[in-house]
Amino acid sequence: MAENQTVRFGIIGCAGIARKVARAIKLAPNSTLYAIASRSIEKAQKFAGNNGLSGTVKTYGSYDQLLDDPCVDAVYMPLPTSLHLHWAVLAAQKKKHLLLEKPTALDVGALDQILEACESNGVQFMDGSMWLHHPRTAKLKELISESNNFGQINIIRSTSTKSVTQDFRESNIRVKPDLDALGALGDLGWYCIGAILWAKDYKLPTLVNALPDVTKNSAGVILSCTASFYWEPLDETVATIHCSFLSHTSMDLAISGCNGSLHCNDYIIPYQEKSASFAFTSGATFLEHHIGWNVRPEEVRVISELPQEALMVEEFARLVKGIMKFGHRPDSKWPEISRNTQVVLDAVKKSIDLGCKPVKL
Repeated sequence: MAENQTVRFGIIGCAGIARKVARAIKLAPNSTLYAIASRSIEKAQKFAGNNGLSGTVKTYGSYDQLLDDPCVDAVYMPLPTSLHLHWAVLAAQKKKHLLLEKPTALDVGALDQILEACESNGVQFMDGSMWLHHPRTAKLKELISESNNFGQINIIRSTSTKSVTQDFRESNIRVKPDLDALGALGDLGWYCIGAILWAKDYKLPTLVNALPDVTKNSAGVILSCTASFYWEPLDETVATIHCSFLSHTSMDLAISGCNGSLHCNDYIIPYQEKSASFAFTSGATFLEHHIGWNVRPEEVRVISELPQEALMVEEFARLVKGIMKFGHRPDSKWPEISRNTQVVLDAVKKSIDLGCKPVKL
């Protein structure tokens, strides 16, 4: 590819999240939105028009047409989870680098087929967990890695919840067993599980246990659940997650060590695009007679030049250019992160299916 050529993206599927990523592709300096495909040309053209893309991108009335376009270098795929296996494998076979929306698959067996197709065809894989690419996330990791100020991690708590409408509960793809059978566990729990694994440097827990507060709809799709995670026998960390379509919006991440703690109220989607903060406390204790604390939490603020979704696209495109221009091997970090997340998600689902019995990993 020419030295100044950007990575040309195609978007397969016009889901709501595709609007956000289309904007991110436009903002990322090394990327170009080249084509959009839907199940009909009318839907693709409507998406392009509604997002100010008419005349600047190609539109296709089938996913196959986009995958057959030799000018498309990479695809972003926000399809329902049940469709990922077929179309992701086909995209890899067509030598298209793959940015796949989360949850990546219905189970790790399906994800392994996707990852094998990507590996055997030499294409980069990454899932759409945008928060991992925000500079705040790197700052959080820096602080919890400092043994003097933070120490051994004891407790991790992560939540992702939102209160949905009655129409959502009845007709949204996330509550349809034939489209997104994982429900809130897949849509929101993916972030929670990803956060606890990130905090533990992707060391898998040894025991996973869903709690008996599971709520499902009439079709058996999970609307709300809680789970706990343990790293035994030598690691004393305990983690809990809660994900729900039935509670007010939250996206909290709290991590406590023996010397410090941090709390982030908006770790999945920052309150603002250009800056994000979190509370950090180290060396806290009570004053005499327990009338207060000796320190107040420090607000740590991190500036971001681009939205986190654009940073995700930029990083993905950087890896793609390295493969296309310099013959680099695909970065294995990102598929490994996705697979570990899927393994633990599967364990939560298995625990729920077993009546909330513990599952060993």
